[in-house]
Amino acid sequence: MNRRIARLLGAAALVFAGTGLPAQAQGFLTILTGGTSGVYYPLGAALSKIYADKIPDVRPSVQATKASVENLNLLQQGRGEIAFTLGDSLAFAWEGNEEAGFKTKLTKLRGITAIYPNYIQIVASKDSGIKTLADLKGKRLSVGAPKSGTELNARAILHGAGLSYNDLGKVEYLPFNESVELMKNRQLDATLQSAGLGVSSLKDLATSIPITVVEIPAAVVDKVGAPYVKATIPAGTYTGQEVPVQSAAVVNYLVTRSDLPDDLVYQMTKAVFENLGDLAAAHSAAKDIKLESAMSGMPVPMHPGAERYLKEKGVSK
Repeated sequence: MNRRIARLLGAAALVFAGTGLPAQAQGFLTILTGGTSGVYYPLGAALSKIYADKIPDVRPSVQATKASVENLNLLQQGRGEIAFTLGDSLAFAWEGNEEAGFKTKLTKLRGITAIYPNYIQIVASKDSGIKTLADLKGKRLSVGAPKSGTELNARAILHGAGLSYNDLGKVEYLPFNESVELMKNRQLDATLQSAGLGVSSLKDLATSIPITVVEIPAAVVDKVGAPYVKATIPAGTYTGQEVPVQSAAVVNYLVTRSDLPDDLVYQMTKAVFENLGDLAAAHSAAKDIKLESAMSGMPVPMHPGAERYLKEKGVSK
């Protein structure tokens, strides 16, 4: 099977050589992640090591990106082989939702597996006086990079609370770490970060200044609707957060391209589930990756290679 994959990759090299498109040729396997202070990047780095160790004839590499929306567009263009993405961004990509950052339907996307939920985490400095979503009116909020998965989440949650960007004092479109630095310097009141629990940027913030984790009430989540679900940020997730806080979550997925060989994607999928301990060691969010929910809510067709592995394990939609 390993030799067959090598032959298929070699054939792909010849095909793509005449098109000028980046190929998965030469065994290159680019993992599209997110910012280095988020959860996607350390999990992508762990996945790269797993693939290097477990799949012969591939050369994995990790690419830091603006996350979901950029990742999906890069996949469609053939500029990556596997990507992390939020579920709502993935659904928008399949629909070709231009407002969400997709000019056309991204028809080459194929699912590998659901992974862990992203929690929509709104954290304010205690000095700002922000305790509720309504308190964000007139305040300075960072919502993530423009048209990133995080920013799409911000629009949805604010809309569910009857707010828009026009109600805010100032909107900043910044990555996680930059948002935190501005908050430390009192140039920003709050940041919305869509990530796994215990994301390093918010841990850093909470150990630097007193914070308030702002509740997203169940009624707001119900108004926003699928793919958002009610969730709870457990007490003690961040320094100074002494009680559990109601929030919202949306599932993350690993996706690939339709033109990757079935055998390769089979091995990529297998390597994920046979090395969950290594992924969890890279970030605790990976503890929520479950084989039985691998196809849960997948908004794009499954890749045949991933589907074959999951069916062998008794998992189906």
